[in-house]
Amino acid sequence: MARLKRIAPEGMAQHVIQRGNNRQACFGGDSDMKTYLNWLKEFSKKYKVSIHAWVLMTNHVHLLCTPEPGGSLSKMMQSLGRMYVQYFNYTYGRSGTLWEGRFKSCLVQSERYLLELYRYVELNPVRAGMVEEPSEYSWSSYGCNALGLESELRTPHEEYLLLGATNIRRQRVYRGLFENHVSVRLIDNIRNVTNRGLALGDNRFVSEIEKLTKSRLRPGSVHNSVSKLKI
Repeated sequence: MARLKRIAPEGMAQHVIQRGNNRQACFGGDSDMKTYLNWLKEFSKKYKVSIHAWVLMTNHVHLLCTPEPGGSLSKMMQSLGRMYVQYFNYTYGRSGTLWEGRFKSCLVQSERYLLELYRYVELNPVRAGMVEEPSEYSWSSYGCNALGLESELRTPHEEYLLLGATNIRRQRVYRGLFENHVSVRLIDNIRNVTNRGLALGDNRFVSEIEKLTKSRLRPGSVHNSVSKLKI
């Protein structure tokens, strides 16, 4: 199937995955993750992409973000990827590619799925068996969103801010969302639409985005299996 054109409307949340080539490690230790996050902060500010949630795993990265000007997400990821590859190759005496082609992404229906994506992203280390609780993993945004740790990288999404009138209230409600894990069906749905560059939302949302962008976001059998999922 031909590669779909990347759709990135201004002001619409997106889930992003960047993987190591052939699933190889793209972080060798804490210093690598710190370096990646520093450049993520730099380029997200430069290209005006709000970062709401993140997690750095051994061989891939998840981001939940909202780009502002058109094309800003691609510009941020290209600059970030290029700088980090140069650093990684120099540090480990290697050459060649590090990332698995271009990054994957999907549009997110904020009012229905945004907070589910927060949970999906920050529960990655738990699903991978690396920790028992998301608070035990240092390289995600859970500490910021749930525990109030300060970070210049993080910009709370409007849906997060609606959780409460104060930071303490929002953090308490947010922690409550993690009492249950993300359903297997929703995990499969998120992975499907992200890998295919589609939209995570109900039929109305997908139809509106298709009309807005004049792009088909549910081709062939994917249209039937993904857009009609009820969760």
